[in-house]
Amino acid sequence: MKAAPLLRALRGSLRAVLVHTGQHYDSEMSRSFFEELRIPAPDHDLGIGSGSHGRMTGRMLEGLERVMIDVDPDLVLVVGDTNSTLAGALAAAKLGIEVAHVEAGLRSFDTRMPEEINRRLTDHSSTLLFCPTPTAVANLRREGLRRGVHRVGDVMMDAVLQNLARARRAGESGPDPEPRSYYLATLHRQELVEDPVRLERVVTALDRLPHPTLFPVHPRTRRRLRALGFRPQGSLRPMPPQPYLSMLRLQAGARVVLTDSGGVQKEAYILGTPCLTLRSSTEWVETLRGGANRLVGADSTRIETALQRIEAHPPRWNVGAVYGDGTAAKKITEIIVRYLGRA
Repeated sequence: MKAAPLLRALRGSLRAVLVHTGQHYDSEMSRSFFEELRIPAPDHDLGIGSGSHGRMTGRMLEGLERVMIDVDPDLVLVVGDTNSTLAGALAAAKLGIEVAHVEAGLRSFDTRMPEEINRRLTDHSSTLLFCPTPTAVANLRREGLRRGVHRVGDVMMDAVLQNLARARRAGESGPDPEPRSYYLATLHRQELVEDPVRLERVVTALDRLPHPTLFPVHPRTRRRLRALGFRPQGSLRPMPPQPYLSMLRLQAGARVVLTDSGGVQKEAYILGTPCLTLRSSTEWVETLRGGANRLVGADSTRIETALQRIEAHPPRWNVGAVYGDGTAAKKITEIIVRYLGRA
């Protein structure tokens, strides 16, 4: 969803080569994103798939280096905080190719999260740093990064604004549940899903919630739940991974979203849906203002207490321009065009 607005904007002014590492290796998830967001087929698909962090990142480094040597780009643009992001930045930097990082400056200040390591190393390898918020700019300044820093807004705001109407039209003939009749839960992060005690604690809490809880199950999570032998007995409603447009509709219509995903936190905030984050920290600190998002970790009591408070006193907030006005991709493209024109 981040690549779609960026690619459209970039290809209006530059030759942009799209490389897919294969990190979203499940066909249900990967193919649906390309189809629904109308992203052209990747110019290069490395097909790396799953594995440990070291193995994945190493294989990506090797594959991306080959592509970069072949393409010989003026600039490598990396997005977010995944292993693909870090591998792209390191491969380019070691080849002497300049790096631009979209979503630069985000910090959870929790170095136990692999994504936090990826963010920091990528930022310090980058020449152009595209920040979504003033907080991100301030984080970079504290680390001594001032040159090449641009606050442009958030490309996910672009994606939501570009696709929400399409998502609602697509749901007009579908069997979506009644708005505000359900909760929506997603779980996929290693620190939660790979810990059987924490995972069982969270899904048991979700299964006790007072309304049906729709649960699109990530492939990694599905395997871990199967290993646990967990079978929902209450409100939890497991379902296959949902395409992007369906997820937008489900988030917009939910009473509350419960998630460990950074992107889902932010989308819920943009869509006006309260969120409980099943982590102890977040890189999207703006979502915490006014109680729109609350950190509850994997503690069942905190989950239930926070949900009761939201139900009793639903938070209200004004998204305003916190994440920009939906033109982040356009601004990023304009800055890159100017930069390459000077290079």
